[in-house]
Amino acid sequence: MFDVLVYLYENYWRPDACPDHAQLSRKLSAVGFESDEIQEALHWLDGLALRTGELSAETPAGAAPLAQSPAGIRVYLREEQELLGDESIGFISFLEAAGVLTPPLREMVIDRATAVGSGPLELDDLKIIVLMVFWSLGEEPDALILDELFVAPEDRLIH
Repeated sequence: MFDVLVYLYENYWRPDACPDHAQLSRKLSAVGFESDEIQEALHWLDGLALRTGELSAETPAGAAPLAQSPAGIRVYLREEQELLGDESIGFISFLEAAGVLTPPLREMVIDRATAVGSGPLELDDLKIIVLMVFWSLGEEPDALILDELFVAPEDRLIH
C-alpha cells in the first residue's frame, strides 16, 4: 500500500488532481501495482479525505485552528502505543516540537497510522503518512522537514 501512496505523492500534486477511483485503479494497475494493494491504498485515501474534510469543517476559512496549551501533552492509548511503536511516537513528538505538526494534524497522522492496523509501524511508513497528510491539504512541508522525511540518516552529510 505504501508504494502506491508514494507513487500518488510523486505523480499528482494534490488529491483533486487524481482521477476517479475506477480510472486511478486502472492507471495504477497498468503501472504494475497489485489489485489488493491498490484497493487498500484507495480505501486508506478515502479515510484521509474524510479526515481532511473534517479538519476543514472545524476550521472555517481564515480562522486559526484551535491551539493546544503549550503545557499540554498528548497521552497515547496502549493500543496506539502498540500500533505506532516508540520510534514513530518519538518522530511525531519531534515534528510537533519543530512546529511542523499542529495538534489537529498530529491527530490526522495518528488516525491514518492506526488505520494501517498492524504495528509497530515502521518509521519510513509513518513518514509517508505524514507526507500524505500534507498532500491531502495541498501543503508542502518546508525544505528541512522534507529532507528529514526523505533522506536516510546514513546518507546525510554532517558538517
